[in-house]
Amino acid sequence: MNYHKENILIVDDDIHILELLKRHLQSLHYYTFKAVSVKEALAILKSKRIDLLITDIKMPEVDGFELIKYVSEHYPLLPVLVISGYISAKGALEMGKSGVVDYLVKPFTKEELKGAVAHSIQSNVSTKKVKEQPAYQFKELIGNSKAFNNVKEIIHRIKDIKATVLIQGESGTGKELIARAIHYHGKYSRKPFVAVNCGAIPEDLLEAELFGYEKGAFTGANDTRNGFFQAAEGGTIFLDEIGNASPKAQNSLLRVLQEKEVSKVGGQKASKIDIRVIAATNINLLEAVGQGKFREDLYYRLSVVEIEAPPLRRRSEDIPLLVARFVQKYALEYKDEVMGIAPEAIQILQRYSWPGNIRELENCIQRAVIMSDRKIMPQHLPDLYKFQIDFPETQLKSLSEMEKEYITKVLALVNNNKTKAAEILGIDRKTLRAKLD
Repeated sequence: MNYHKENILIVDDDIHILELLKRHLQSLHYYTFKAVSVKEALAILKSKRIDLLITDIKMPEVDGFELIKYVSEHYPLLPVLVISGYISAKGALEMGKSGVVDYLVKPFTKEELKGAVAHSIQSNVSTKKVKEQPAYQFKELIGNSKAFNNVKEIIHRIKDIKATVLIQGESGTGKELIARAIHYHGKYSRKPFVAVNCGAIPEDLLEAELFGYEKGAFTGANDTRNGFFQAAEGGTIFLDEIGNASPKAQNSLLRVLQEKEVSKVGGQKASKIDIRVIAATNINLLEAVGQGKFREDLYYRLSVVEIEAPPLRRRSEDIPLLVARFVQKYALEYKDEVMGIAPEAIQILQRYSWPGNIRELENCIQRAVIMSDRKIMPQHLPDLYKFQIDFPETQLKSLSEMEKEYITKVLALVNNNKTKAAEILGIDRKTLRAKLD
């Protein structure tokens, strides 16, 4: 039997159509992903390898045409098959401009679907002359997910040039690891790599630390000293938490990037520098620009090349590889032995959302190694990562409401015998009637 390996993304706001298409395609041995909205479809496209997009046109909020336009620019090699109840001449023309390979008008048979899918995929294969780029190997960067392979491809392209790089991503996603990979895998790897945490240096000292200072420039400046920029000459300076730089430091940094020279605090003479600047932040710098907290011109100087460090929840297929590395590391460090991890424990780890990203995962495995012998089992993982039942919040009630509920419960237990109920409750029948009214 011929088994296909193509991944097909189906987008339709009609659940019944989605299920029908899924059943048909799975019976034809395709892998399927479902989305009921364009927003959900984009999330899948960003995290999974998709070989064919099947989409409806009429959907609430954002329609299929918007999705097709997006795919034509962001994923130009991805074939698109449109399924719709009615396609106008104008719509067909619009689809043709956006690279739609084929379309089916509802209702259609399974055989028609089979032919259209095969035609769309084959059309893509015949026109796609450039093979997919192989995943570039960087031993310290663990993962083969689509999101992470995109990062590795960018690293490969920029490692030998000194274009300014901006790495954005949540805390714990490995931004400094990415910066080090750019430096140490390129032709400038023998030159210095200087890492600076801009958020850890007091605002009034940041300029002096970055650019150096002359003797007597301020109280405590007892001699002339070079800054981090001079120390990184010929190599790379990594400015972590750049979003925390003060307005004054931003001005100075902009001048350095524009003029490619630095002036020490208290000095009159500027010195030329030859370095690559890599900046990183866990905040959205464009939003900070809009809020007036970060200079727009500096943002564009820093973001000649942008890299998004993907959060762990968008690369869950990389978790087994990361876990294996951390288990090996801490088993040898703490117990001087080889350890394993049960598949059930891996499943628990892959299901969790990891707000702390790789740093949180490493801490979890570190603890699990300490708490286990030879093999990490589900019971060695903290309860936080295991399945939780979300009980509905109990609605607070007034004292009179709770009293009435209890009286009703007692009445039910005595078959609505009010005399007996009043006796149990310690009140007379008249009081009982009043409380029930």
